[in-house]
Amino acid sequence: MTKRSMQSSTLDFVITWVDGSDPAWLDEKSHFASGSEADNRKERYRDWDHLKYWFRGIEKNAPWVHNIYFVTWGHLPAWLNTAHPKLHIIKHTDFIPPQYLPTYNSHTIELNLHRIPGLSENFVYFNDDVFLIRPVTPQHFFKSGKPCDMLALQPVVANPANPVMSHIFLNNTLVLSKYFNKRENIRHQWRNYFKPGYPPLYFCYNFLELAFPLFSGFYTVHGASPLCRSTYETLWEKEYSLLDATCLHKFRHADDVNQYLLREWQKLTGYFTAENVCRSFRYFNASSDNKKLVSVIKKQKADIICINDANTAIDFERAKTQISTAFSALFPEPSSFEKGQ
Repeated sequence: MTKRSMQSSTLDFVITWVDGSDPAWLDEKSHFASGSEADNRKERYRDWDHLKYWFRGIEKNAPWVHNIYFVTWGHLPAWLNTAHPKLHIIKHTDFIPPQYLPTYNSHTIELNLHRIPGLSENFVYFNDDVFLIRPVTPQHFFKSGKPCDMLALQPVVANPANPVMSHIFLNNTLVLSKYFNKRENIRHQWRNYFKPGYPPLYFCYNFLELAFPLFSGFYTVHGASPLCRSTYETLWEKEYSLLDATCLHKFRHADDVNQYLLREWQKLTGYFTAENVCRSFRYFNASSDNKKLVSVIKKQKADIICINDANTAIDFERAKTQISTAFSALFPEPSSFEKGQ
């Protein structure tokens, strides 16, 4: 057994969370947000109060997880059982280099996760809007020590409603194009580009992309991210200046790269297991009417769902109540991660 496979024998989860209503945090953020042209929308930080359902989903559907690293600025939910043996509270100051702090940029947090003390080589990263609603096994995320993912090409879209993310996806693609030749990569691992069982849409995208010599972009599922610490170390070694510049931005910035750069790197190097990761995943933008989302939760129509806080005006309280009601029906019992259990 290799050193890397030995390190991969355990699988940890990492979740990042922010309490966007914390007065101390808001006061600190205000000192840096003044006059900023970066992405500082309230949707980036507001709390839907659904975190306890994340923990209930983990306990019910992934009881095998080794450790859970709960990453926070410093605030904690009042109900959280911090004495749980699997739970490790990690403050930003515990792992992010001091020159990047304080930060309100999720990319800074994500690009430094490998520095969390004790984190396993293989881990799964969750935003707090990604939930397990059906049982999964470790093989859902890693097989033979390699991340399960889908190598799918998709042009970067110029989205005027969210221009910052369009820039970031293009930035990721430019970095990857420095190290990987598109046609050579397809020739070298064509089975991973044309894996039977991939969604027909992305199978066709990959075929159409054969006509173009350069990478135009990548499709990455906005769900739970299977990542390797060694991937972080490689990217930090090769692209220190770029990652350093990203981490120095206090808020999301059009010059950033993000965690998807790491996932695409794993795929382009061939260090992954090709799977249709869309098959058991559903993505939703929260809206004022969440009938489809509520149905998927109540009827458990997926293994994993993402409920993205849409960048549009919605009836926030109504949407939060709709989704909370669905989650409480699915997970009525408190988990051992809640106090008093």
